[in-house]
Amino acid sequence: MKSIKDKQFYKFAAYGFLKNLRFFDAFLLLFFLENGLSYTQIGIVYSIREITINFTEIPSGLVADSYGRKYALVGSFLLYITSFLLFYFSVQFHLFAVGMFLYGMADAFRSGTHKGMIMDYLELKGWSEYKVQYYGETRSWSQKGSAISALIAGVLVFYSGSYRQIFLFSVIPYGLNFINILSYPADINFSRKLKSSIKRDVFFDFYKTVKQGNVFSIIYSSAVHSSFLKAIKDYIQPIMVHFALILPFFVHFEDKKRTGIMIGIFYFLIFLMTSFASKKAYWFVKLKPKSISKITLLVGLGMGIFCGIFYFFEWWVGALLTFSLIYGIENIRKPILTGALSDNVSNENLTSILSAQSFLGTILTSIFALGLGMIADVWGIGLALIVVGCCALGINFGLENGKT
Repeated sequence: MKSIKDKQFYKFAAYGFLKNLRFFDAFLLLFFLENGLSYTQIGIVYSIREITINFTEIPSGLVADSYGRKYALVGSFLLYITSFLLFYFSVQFHLFAVGMFLYGMADAFRSGTHKGMIMDYLELKGWSEYKVQYYGETRSWSQKGSAISALIAGVLVFYSGSYRQIFLFSVIPYGLNFINILSYPADINFSRKLKSSIKRDVFFDFYKTVKQGNVFSIIYSSAVHSSFLKAIKDYIQPIMVHFALILPFFVHFEDKKRTGIMIGIFYFLIFLMTSFASKKAYWFVKLKPKSISKITLLVGLGMGIFCGIFYFFEWWVGALLTFSLIYGIENIRKPILTGALSDNVSNENLTSILSAQSFLGTILTSIFALGLGMIADVWGIGLALIVVGCCALGINFGLENGKT
């Protein structure tokens, strides 16, 4: 990898690192609970984000492919920054809903776009054979960003005693990334120079490509696992709170400051693990992507069910470990399945296909998130994780049988 780590590699890596400096991520569910939202309301807010993505996901990918990826990313980061500021100033449920709507719009214009730029850049440089390693290493910087973000967030909560401040601090790295994106070379702004007649071909090629059995298999496999993790990921925070309070550290501080710094440390360790998993994903390339996809999907969903069982019986160590493994599995899958998808899809349509993958994922995430919140309010988080994990397995088997 040393020979192909040019200047643009570090820009790609910086993008992922800065993008994941969302200091509020480690405390988002706790922030909503502190502001009086029920688990059902939290599920609704998360679903608003996913539904917004649903309506704009595929059009945003087609716009990026047809009119420029840099413009799509620049617009995305402006929407992110606006949503952060709205969360910082808001105290009411309906304002949080508006903030999540803007966040969903931003996610829609970002998802798939940057991956398409990376794959196109590798083809332009003649480095396509390194796609799994290259994307895996840039993604590992994203996970490093998440790790550093969690530590900084923990320190901010520890010293301020508030979750609200972290939204304001999140504006800084996103502003820097805005500048970073503007510096990207023009030759990866488009997958190809599109004339008006060719733009119409993008829509036709997109439809034709997504109908292919092997392409759909990669899309749905990635979407099921990613949407499951996305729906449940913030529910690790109550687990961390319980675990932090039984540890003999920072016992002289108030609970909020104590759990704040401990949660930061927990997330830091988890994301160091996921960074390593992403960087070394190419170790698994010798296995067939289809085999990796099936095995890791079943293991990841199974870990979610076990996490719910451990949570129900208040075994916080087991719950935290199984939850962490889901993160690790996701970061092994991502580089491999993205590389497999680029092998089966033309660069002209890659951003659109990746958006279609996210489109399916957001449908599933919105269902999982709303169901999880409603069940957690009635029967608790443990049973909610078990039920949603079983539902995800059922959806996987249904899609698998439907494909055949």
